[in-house]
Amino acid sequence: DPLEAAKLAKESGVTIYTVGIGADEMLQRSIFGVQKVNPSQDLDEKTLTKIAQMTGGKYFRARNPQELDKIYQIINQLEPVNNAQQTWRPRDELFRYPLTVALVLSLIIAILRKRNG
Repeated sequence: DPLEAAKLAKESGVTIYTVGIGADEMLQRSIFGVQKVNPSQDLDEKTLTKIAQMTGGKYFRARNPQELDKIYQIINQLEPVNNAQQTWRPRDELFRYPLTVALVLSLIIAILRKRNG
């Protein structure tokens, strides 16, 4: 249950910012004519709002990619992330070693099958 999860998040001190994504009702042309579609009809804004409120967060609604980008910027301002962490990446690609072992074993198996078969 999403509200139960929000309750646990609140107890743990986690703030949840919820985002409802989807355009409003619109007309769409197809080979069958013009149809009314609502990409957001299953969007449960009431629950998303309640989850955000329970945890001290905020509910946002994005109807297009531009609005979603703005929401990301707002959330980044509300919850800044310290990028002081360093990521370590190996300088050398190591995939060659297991690949070589796999190829050698495949070759040995093929030779043994040919001898016995």
